[in-house]
Amino acid sequence: TLVNAYRDTAPKLADWLERNIPEGLSVFTLPEPHQRRLRTSNPMERGIQQELKRRTTKIRVFPNEASLERLVSAVLVEIDEKWAADTKGYIKWDYQDA
Repeated sequence: TLVNAYRDTAPKLADWLERNIPEGLSVFTLPEPHQRRLRTSNPMERGIQQELKRRTTKIRVFPNEASLERLVSAVLVEIDEKWAADTKGYIKWDYQDA
């Protein structure tokens, strides 16, 4: 098994794998429509990256790293507040076969 392959060379990794692989694979116990929604976060990541790029390219040159961090943090807070206030669920848990 994968865990046994690392037991001698990387015992900490083997222990971590043993504890976390079942949790990581638990998505496969859900109905297929839920699996499709949970298998990747690429659409969300893409949306965040596009918004950060849109906001930062207008400024082009930041006076220092802290100013960039303030802008990015403000954008991320704005996105988080928008998602928190959204009433449309990402997953419909009342799916018939669930």
